[in-house]
Amino acid sequence: MFFIKKIGCRIFQMAFRAALPVLPYREPKVIPSCAEIGGVLKKEGARSVLVVTDAGIVKNGLVEPLQKALTENKIPYTVYDKTQPNPTVANVEEALTVYLQSGCDAIIAIGGGSAMDCAKALGARVAYPKKQLNKMGGILRVLRRLPTLIAIPTTAGTGSETTLAAVITDSDTHHKYALMSFPLIPHYAVLDATLTYTLPPHLTSTTGMDALTHAVEAYIGRSTTRETRRLAIEATKLVFENVERAYSDGGDHAARENMLHAAYKAGIAFSKSYVGYIHAIAHSLGGRYGTPHGLANAVIMPYVLEKYGASAHKKLHNLGVAAGVCSERDSHAEGAQKFIVAIKELNSKMNIPDIISGIKQTDIPAMARHAEREANPLYPVPRLMTKAELEGLYYDIGGIYEKN
Repeated sequence: MFFIKKIGCRIFQMAFRAALPVLPYREPKVIPSCAEIGGVLKKEGARSVLVVTDAGIVKNGLVEPLQKALTENKIPYTVYDKTQPNPTVANVEEALTVYLQSGCDAIIAIGGGSAMDCAKALGARVAYPKKQLNKMGGILRVLRRLPTLIAIPTTAGTGSETTLAAVITDSDTHHKYALMSFPLIPHYAVLDATLTYTLPPHLTSTTGMDALTHAVEAYIGRSTTRETRRLAIEATKLVFENVERAYSDGGDHAARENMLHAAYKAGIAFSKSYVGYIHAIAHSLGGRYGTPHGLANAVIMPYVLEKYGASAHKKLHNLGVAAGVCSERDSHAEGAQKFIVAIKELNSKMNIPDIISGIKQTDIPAMARHAEREANPLYPVPRLMTKAELEGLYYDIGGIYEKN
């Protein structure tokens, strides 16, 4: 049965790869600072804006430059700051109510991936006022143009400012599902390193490793292009050269700026080439336990890369050379292993744990089933895994050594 399923997955992925050149991907227009947002909104004809963020971003004063720009340009705005770390359907519906009551016609997301996911899903609900979010999950179910959407990342990792995806959690079922449609790509992205200075070290590290995960999964998958491979290589190099510097010194402007560009490049790469089992497992942990996405990806990455085995050795070796952790003279297997070890060492240097505690054995079958359904057939992984293999990974990731 698995053999038949495997054939079906690969046929689906081959068809998707063949369609890549004609799919309507676009990159958001880059704005260098918040000061220029007013002019952009006037050009778009926006009359009132909903700013989607979270309480922490507001408390740290990161919204102030945006508010100043909107005030100076006499653009009315309302702030929705209740976005959760894993945004929920309830968040989106609440934001929609505020958007409609305030007479908004444009959306600005400021924060990490959660704020951007919430804003994208909000835009989808505005475009489809009579359609619930659970009906828009999956591929190409949002086809209408969203209101003008500007993304302002305050972390360097998620790449959400470039992507066509929004991941939302259903609080009732504790399951995450993704909306993946081209209109969800933000129209503009503000890349301003000064907005990342105050990002705490633990978030600097986990969001940075999130960017690395995007680059790695985009590169080792089977639906790559010359462009996505180049961007993934460049992003990997930037992360290895800068993430620990940004972690150690939040005010290192060059490191912060380089990490923003790493996240942006990796975001474009995985938008077109997709991700793999690392993300599928991370999404299930986020949905079940609220595990922060960047942390989950950072911990899970070495386990999954080792599990792929020889199917990923050559490409992991290439990434290792780009990262400067192995030599072209190494065999593919040696280079791949050195790259995986380097990821583990980077995690350790930034105090990222090597397991995710709190995983319950009774939850593993359901989480593995969700991960398998999410990944197959959509994600063009190097090697397809069975549900049983994925269950084994949860035991490893959770540090659970004996099954009941």
